[in-house]
Amino acid sequence: MKTPCLKYVNATLLGACLALLVGGVHAAGGDTAQPSARIQLVGRIVAVVNNDVITQLELDDRTRIIMQQLRKQGTQLPPEEVMEKQVLERMITDRVQLQFAKETGIRVDDLQLDKTLQRIAQENKLSVEAFRNTLEKDGVSFSKFREEVREEIILGRLRDREVDNRVVVSDGEVESFLASRAAQSGGEDEFNLAHILIRVPEQASPEQVQAKRARAEKALSELSKADFSQIAASYSEAPDGLQGGVLGWRSASRLPGLFLEAVSALKPGQTSAVLRSPNGFHILKLLDKRSKGGAMIVQKTHARHILIKTSEIVSEADAKNRLIQLKERLDNKASFAELARLHSEDGSASKGGDLGWLSPGETVPEFERAMDALKLNEISAPIKSPFGWHLIQVLERRTEDVGKEQQALMARQEIRARKADEAYENWLRQLRDQAFVEYRLEDKF
Repeated sequence: MKTPCLKYVNATLLGACLALLVGGVHAAGGDTAQPSARIQLVGRIVAVVNNDVITQLELDDRTRIIMQQLRKQGTQLPPEEVMEKQVLERMITDRVQLQFAKETGIRVDDLQLDKTLQRIAQENKLSVEAFRNTLEKDGVSFSKFREEVREEIILGRLRDREVDNRVVVSDGEVESFLASRAAQSGGEDEFNLAHILIRVPEQASPEQVQAKRARAEKALSELSKADFSQIAASYSEAPDGLQGGVLGWRSASRLPGLFLEAVSALKPGQTSAVLRSPNGFHILKLLDKRSKGGAMIVQKTHARHILIKTSEIVSEADAKNRLIQLKERLDNKASFAELARLHSEDGSASKGGDLGWLSPGETVPEFERAMDALKLNEISAPIKSPFGWHLIQVLERRTEDVGKEQQALMARQEIRARKADEAYENWLRQLRDQAFVEYRLEDKF
C-alpha cells in the first residue's frame, strides 16, 4: 500500500471539535454553585460501569455539548430528562469500549495526540495556540479536551482492530454484486437515510423484546407530531442517534436486505414501519434518492515521490531542509530514482519512489493538490502532508474510462462498509451485554 494514499477521517471527532470551537459550549462564568454544592455534584454517581463510575458533572458536560450540536443543526431539542438518559447511554457504551481497549493494550501516546490536535487546528485555519485560546475563552479546559480527543482516537483504533480489519470481501461477492448491478438499468440507486434503532439484548426474554417493540412503536407514533431528528435524539440507541439519526447517502449494496426492501417502497419524506433485525427494532426515513451512472472518465497521474517523516528526532524544519537540499541536487540533474532509494522513508523507496498510476481521491488532499499543479517531469518544492514532507514528480498523465475498474473497487469498498457496519453493531451489542452496569440516575435527587 502506498503511504500517501492512506486517508483517515474521524467524522465524529471532527464534529465534536467543531462544535466545541464554534459554539461556545461552556459559558466561562456559568457555574455559580457554591463550593460545597459543587463538591457534592462532582461526587454524585449516576452510573457504575464495571469497575468505573460516571458522575453527574461528567454527564452534564457531555449533555451540554450534545445539545449545542443539535441546536447548530436546527434540531428541536427533546425534554431535558430524555436527553440526559440518551447521553448517559452513549457514555456507558463509550466507557465499556474504552475499558476494553485499555485491557487489550490500545494506547495513544502524546506525540500522536499532539499531531492530531495540530491537524484539527489546521482544519480550522488556526495555530494550535490560537485553537487552545479559543477553547479556553469559551470555558473549555484544553487538557480535558486533549483527553477527549485521545479517547476518540482510541475508539477508532478499537473498531479498526476488532471489526473493520477482520472484514473479508471475496471476489465472488464483488462479482455477484457487479452482475446484480449490470441487470439494473441506469446504474445503482443511492438512498439518503435517517434511522432510529431500539436495541434488543442478545439473550433478551420475550418480555424484554415486547417492551422494546412497544418503545419502537411509540417512537413511530410520535413521528406524526415531531421532527424525525428530535425523535431520533430522544429514542435512538444507534451511534448517530444524538446527531438526529442521519446516516447520509448509502448505495443499495451497502444496505442490509431488510433496509433495502423497506426504503425501495418509500418516496422521499416517507417513513417505514417498525422493522425487526437481530440487533433490535428500526425505523427508517427516506430523505432523498438518486441513481448512480456507469462509466467514469478521470485523469490519472503517474507520479513518484521522496518522503521524509517527522518524529521526536526529526523536526518539521529538519525534514523540510533535507528535501530542499535534495531538490537542489535534482535541479542539477541528479537521479530522482536513486535519491528516492537512498533517502525516502516510504515503502515506494525500493522502486525509486514510483507510486504508479493514481486516480483522483487516492491520495491525501495536500499531496493531490501539489501533484495536480505540476507540469510533466516538473519536481515540486517540499510539500507537507500528514505523513511528513514530500518531493513530487509527475511522469505521465492520461484520461481514461475507468468505469469497470472503478465499479469493482467501489463494489468491494461498499460491501466491506456494509459488512463492517453490521459486524460493529453485533460486536458492540455483545460487549455492552457483557458489561456490569448499575444505573443511579434516578437517585440523583
